[in-house]
Amino acid sequence: MSSESISRPQKLTLLIDADLFLYQAAAAAEDEIDWGDDVWSLATDLTEAKQIFTDKLSQIHNRLETKEQILCFSDRENFRRDVDPSYKSNRKNTRKPVGHKALIDWAKSAYKHYWKPKLEADDCMGIMATSPGANTIIVSDDKDMKTIPGRLYRPMADEMLTISFDDAQRNFYTQVLTGDATDGYKGIPGVGPKKAEAILGTRPDWGIVIHAYQKAGMTETDAKSQARLARILRWSEWDAAEGTLKLWEPEHDSQAS
Repeated sequence: MSSESISRPQKLTLLIDADLFLYQAAAAAEDEIDWGDDVWSLATDLTEAKQIFTDKLSQIHNRLETKEQILCFSDRENFRRDVDPSYKSNRKNTRKPVGHKALIDWAKSAYKHYWKPKLEADDCMGIMATSPGANTIIVSDDKDMKTIPGRLYRPMADEMLTISFDDAQRNFYTQVLTGDATDGYKGIPGVGPKKAEAILGTRPDWGIVIHAYQKAGMTETDAKSQARLARILRWSEWDAAEGTLKLWEPEHDSQAS
């Protein structure tokens, strides 16, 4: 199904992290096969994987009392690698489950979905969730989505969160300070969540983040680069007419973002 016309959901719409849930479905449906004589192989029953995924969607629909949804996908290219070529390079050799790509192709043909060149699924969810007049719930277990103001449902913990603008900013600045080993960016070496909380204090702002970087012998340029890796895009950072993104700048940190 085409994604071109989708931009500002006005009915209550679930923004589904399709990357996450399709990967989980493919992994769950993958089996080892022993052919004897020390010969083994892997195989995936794609019908089973599809059922696992559709069952997951049904559970989410029932829990959140709506079937209106948009699946969000990552592009193969990623603008963050233009900022830092090492972004997610630690995942380069990670094997995907057998049948994973076929499952993605099926989901894109079967469901309304959204993707844009060089964006991750996280960015697609962030853009739509912060679009003017949008009525959405992000559905994802990815902690990065806590940097987006709005409603977030985390299925693994059956947790519904309403994230204020201030909480989203604090979570974003925390990511900039701590980095994210999973995504392959470092932040300030030695700064974890507790230390970041102490650094940010009760009124976090970009100036505090810069000061922490400089105190660690790093620069404002280092801080901005890490922020651009950590930033999940919002509506103000996406030019829908041109189909282009605007790299994060400190002035984006306003209630209008």
